[in-house]
Amino acid sequence: MIESLGWGALAASSLVVGAVLALVRSWSPRVVGLVLGFGAGALIASVSFELAEEGLRIGSAYAVAIGLALGGLTYFAADRLVERWGGRKGGSSAGAPLAVGALLDGIPEQAVLGIGIAAGGGVSVALMVAIFASNLPEAIGSASDMRTGGRSARSIVGLWAVVAAFCAAATVGGAALSDVVSSEGQAFIDGFAAGALLTMLIDSMVPEAKEKAKDLAGLATVVGFALAAGLSLLGG
Repeated sequence: MIESLGWGALAASSLVVGAVLALVRSWSPRVVGLVLGFGAGALIASVSFELAEEGLRIGSAYAVAIGLALGGLTYFAADRLVERWGGRKGGSSAGAPLAVGALLDGIPEQAVLGIGIAAGGGVSVALMVAIFASNLPEAIGSASDMRTGGRSARSIVGLWAVVAAFCAAATVGGAALSDVVSSEGQAFIDGFAAGALLTMLIDSMVPEAKEKAKDLAGLATVVGFALAAGLSLLGG
């Protein structure tokens, strides 16, 4: 459990790092878009090699498929609620929906990280890289919006510290689940995380990366995918 908490805290720490970076200086949309593209590529590799492939290895295709469907629908429904909240809120609440979004996609991916650690597979470096890289632009964008909306630096960092703590706790929760959940259950969790992440990628990360980084977004995505895929293969 201590090992899972440590690695989970390290992966989630990029949320706080991103918030601090946003407060230290302003970042151009192109830079944020490049980081988003890199993170998207890394997450695509992780979904392919760390989630879907692993789920099919330890369980049935049915469990993975059901997880994919429920994960995608869950993120879709939750994201719609966050969008409605963001449309109603303003001022000092600017950027808060992004923080909620980071929590929504952070919990399942870090739970999978914990399951892998508890199962004896060690730390998935590829998944760690993907989580770290995808967290940064979300935190930078949200913290920048909150600062523009008038929130204090202390409250912004405090909010992201809470989000990071929940994500780190999800790693411990995943490790605990691995002891009581069957292989089919773990395959379902892998599929659920994959479905949620794929929906988030297409609905949020990829369009925003393209909008901010323009034609360079695709190249950044390829770099992220190549690095994460290479690390996954080396780790395997």
